[in-house]
Amino acid sequence: MTGYRTVRDLDWPLVGLALVLSALGVLQIYSATTGTNWRDAWWKQILFIVAGLIAMQVAARFDYHRLLEHVPLLYLATIVTLLIVLLFGRQAFGSRRWIPLPGGFTLQVSEFAKLVIILLTSRYLSELKGDRPEFKDLLKLGGLVAVPMALVIKQPDLGTAMTYAVIAAAGVFFAGLRWQHAVVAALLLVLVLPLGWTMLKDYQKARLISFLDPERDPLGSGYQVIQSRIAVGSGGMWGKGVTRGSQTQLRFLPVAHTDFILSAFAEEHGFVGVTVVLGLYFLLLMQIIQNAQAAPDRAGMYVCMGICSLLLFHLFVNVGMLVGRMIVTGVPLPLMSYGGSSILSVFLMLGIVNNVRLQRFVN
Repeated sequence: MTGYRTVRDLDWPLVGLALVLSALGVLQIYSATTGTNWRDAWWKQILFIVAGLIAMQVAARFDYHRLLEHVPLLYLATIVTLLIVLLFGRQAFGSRRWIPLPGGFTLQVSEFAKLVIILLTSRYLSELKGDRPEFKDLLKLGGLVAVPMALVIKQPDLGTAMTYAVIAAAGVFFAGLRWQHAVVAALLLVLVLPLGWTMLKDYQKARLISFLDPERDPLGSGYQVIQSRIAVGSGGMWGKGVTRGSQTQLRFLPVAHTDFILSAFAEEHGFVGVTVVLGLYFLLLMQIIQNAQAAPDRAGMYVCMGICSLLLFHLFVNVGMLVGRMIVTGVPLPLMSYGGSSILSVFLMLGIVNNVRLQRFVN
């Protein structure tokens, strides 16, 4: 455990930004689920946020170096838990991703695996002897990350599996990726793409096709993208107001409280509202980068930048889906989308960022 001299040592701007974004998420969840079977989702989200704040406080006090020491155990536990999900997990919407918990709640293990991948990548890269990772180092790290990726793809959850690759790639980039290695990686990616296509489920192939041409199947695979564009366009400059979005309230926009929450927000709060939200995310990411720059060691820097890269990827995918510039995946919008596992994992990550900051005050 680690302490701090006063509460002023905590990164309060980081905490404040996270709470404001979470509050906007609760507001939009309330609006998007009014009169539906999910109408109690907004107060459940509040419970998740409270639990997340507690988790963040615990993570802020627990020395991240201790977490790095236990990476092998955490990695093994993650693999075992993902296997349990595949064998005994709860199935919904065609995927087996959740472990049922008492009280009607569920746990999505793949969300917490993101944090383990960040810690794994940070420890691996910080322990390398050379200034830059060699090709054999990249292969070893890639092999370690590929195992949980394969298990999550099997659920199937391609969007979450992609985040694991992004975390590893970001870590390698900040460690000093050689251009020769980047070229080889790009060539390997091109070679495996045909194989990857054969491994995709039919609905995943349909999403890829609809991404290129949503009008090809407007009532099927292209429906979500088309309705999202309509919702964003109808919001205009200032939006239609809370609970007044036609696409959202008339249920034309699917999963408006989870994957497409930003589309629903754009319809009800307009271009100005989305600009404010994106500005808040920008400030949150910059705050994490500031903590990375002040980290006491390379491992702390890798941890912070891994978290920053993950959140940025989530944001990039969600904004891209908003206007049909990204393939529709099950990647939640951090802090705003409904989901206990997502909220808890993000607050845990922010707690670890705070812990990296607090190490500067440890004697």
